[in-house]
Amino acid sequence: MNVKTILYLVTVPLIIWSLESLNIEKFFKKDRNYQVILFYLIFSISLSYLVVNFFYDFFLNSKFI
Repeated sequence: MNVKTILYLVTVPLIIWSLESLNIEKFFKKDRNYQVILFYLIFSISLSYLVVNFFYDFFLNSKFI
């Protein structure tokens, strides 16, 4: 299995779990539940991408892998 795949499998649930603590619903209009869910999804995927690439590049450059 690829190292990036393992990193994604670890970071995606952690990021989703950490985003649940935020109350972003108050920034959206009332009764816009689907937009809030879509925002959480897109934000968690993009944040996961950034975190995984950061750790992968960091480990690759420091020769831990």
